Amino acid sequence: MEKHQYAAPDMSGWQGRIDSTENYAAFRWHQWMKGWDLRQAAAPQPGKLGIALVGFCCDEGIKRNKGREGASLGPLSIRKELANVPCAFSQDVTLVDAGNILCQDGDLVASQNALAEAVSRIRRAGFFPIVLGGGHETALGHYRGQAAALRETYGKAELGIINFDAHFDLRPLPESGSSGTMFRQIAQDAAALDEAFKYFCLGIQRSSNTLELFNEAKRRGVQYVLAGEVAARKDDDVIDRLDAFMQDTEHIHLTLCADVVSSAFAPGVSSAQPMGLQPEDILKFLKHILRSNKVVGFDIAEVSPRFDRDNATSRLAMVLIFGVVDALCRLKGLAR
Repeated sequence: MEKHQYAAPDMSGWQGRIDSTENYAAFRWHQWMKGWDLRQAAAPQPGKLGIALVGFCCDEGIKRNKGREGASLGPLSIRKELANVPCAFSQDVTLVDAGNILCQDGDLVASQNALAEAVSRIRRAGFFPIVLGGGHETALGHYRGQAAALRETYGKAELGIINFDAHFDLRPLPESGSSGTMFRQIAQDAAALDEAFKYFCLGIQRSSNTLELFNEAKRRGVQYVLAGEVAARKDDDVIDRLDAFMQDTEHIHLTLCADVVSSAFAPGVSSAQPMGLQPEDILKFLKHILRSNKVVGFDIAEVSPRFDRDNATSRLAMVLIFGVVDALCRLKGLAR
């Protein structure tokens, strides 16, 4: 990674309430979090479960997609909310902050490549990456890093995507990518390497996608659930469709755009959705997907403090990340 594309973790931001300096049962994340400069040769030991946070401080994709900029500050805001989260897991869990990928010069491709390199490094060290966006162009760099790590191990990346999103993000890219093109770019990557493109999108809004995008999704074999189907409490049907998709792939990249959530709970996003999903439904489906034990990484994108109210969206991101980590710990018997 080039120096101007990466910033080592600033551990001074990890601070908050301290109930005890000795009793681990009273610890919060800021007391357990360690820093990891990805440019250093030595990596920390992940223990029985290693979780690595890395930020993608980028608005360039949103800017190109004509959205509301501000998500580049999302990683900082989410970390502040995570600082006081309780350590609801055993001391066999390792938490590290692996710093931030930057996009200061508008070179989105270089920044996405740097994120891919960071994710691949994190995976090789045995950690589960949680990427904090940034615009949802985050997903392309994250996917490429996961795919590279899988190819190193298995020779081919069998990697399905489950995306919580109001949008397909399958738009054409005549010149360059944006926060609306990532999954078309991933499909092109897969085709070039003779790999399958497996994509499931949960939370699609009919009012936010053109008919051509629905046609494109059909052409590419994309599976999806409309937000209205979730609102109609068709939980069993959604679970069955998720299970069928997960059964058909060995590894899962889990990604979430905050604009999938109702704006009553997530006002601080690039494109607000008044009829978006309820947080309880999202968390329920996230935990079900994680119980498959196939998820290799999670990213959350488009948390924009600029448009937030009382940090509601950042706090929601915190709750979802806590839920992801808790589900991973429960899989390994490390939850307390």
